[in-house]
Amino acid sequence: MNARLETSQLENFSLTAEHALGQIAVRLPGATAVFRRLKLDFCCGGQISLAQAARDKGLDLQAVLVELGALQHPQEVPALTDPAEQIDHILTRYHEVHRQQLPELVRMARRVEAVHRDNPEVPAGLAALLEGMEVELLGHMVKEEEIVFPAIRSGGQFVAEHIATLRGEHVEHGARLDGVLALTHSATPPAGACNTWRALYAGIAQLNDDLINHIHLENNILFAHFDAPAAPKSGCGANGGGCGCSGG
Repeated sequence: MNARLETSQLENFSLTAEHALGQIAVRLPGATAVFRRLKLDFCCGGQISLAQAARDKGLDLQAVLVELGALQHPQEVPALTDPAEQIDHILTRYHEVHRQQLPELVRMARRVEAVHRDNPEVPAGLAALLEGMEVELLGHMVKEEEIVFPAIRSGGQFVAEHIATLRGEHVEHGARLDGVLALTHSATPPAGACNTWRALYAGIAQLNDDLINHIHLENNILFAHFDAPAAPKSGCGANGGGCGCSGG
C-alpha cells in the first residue's frame, strides 16, 4: 500500500521531543539536513525518540527543537497589498527556503538512487532533474533579487520586459516540477520505502506546494501591479480611426 504524504499531514504535524527521528524526518521537510549535521541517524536508527537521541549525543534538546520548529513554514499566502511587503515575504518565505531545500533534496535523491539502484521503483534520474531545477531556480532568484525587485522598490519603471521574462521562466520551472512529480508518482513512496526515501518524497511534496505558491504570489499579485492595462477592443476609434459618431 502506497503512503502518499498529503500536504495536510505535513501542516498538521505538531513536533514534540517524543517523536521518533524517522517520523520527524518524514513529517518535517528539512529536518534531515539538521539531523545529518548533528549526526543523528534518522534512517536505520529512526525508531529512537528525539529526546533519547539528544541525550545520547549530549545535545541541547531545546535548541534542537527550536531549530526544527523553524522549519514549519505557513502555507497561506498573506493578504499583503504593498509591493515592498510582498517582496520581503517572497525573499524570506520562498527564496531562503528554496536555497535550503533543494541541495538537501539533491543529496537525498543521490543517496536513494545509489542505495536502492536494484529496486525497480527507484526514481532513476531524479537527482539530475533536481540539480537542473536548482541551477535554473537559483539563477532566476538572483535575477529577481539584483534587478527586478530593486526596480520595483524604486517605483517599478521599466520592469515590464523583465516581468515577461520571469513569467516565461516560471512556466519552465513548472514543467521541471511536473517532471519530478511524474518520476516520483506524485511524491508517493513505494511500500517498504526507507526513511530517507520517504523523507525525500515528503520534501518534494513540500517543494511542490512552495513553488506553486511562490509563482502565484509573483505572477498574480506582485507583478499584477505593473501590468499594462488592456487596450479597448470595441467602441469608438477601437481600430485606430474615427467612427464618425459626431457626424459632420
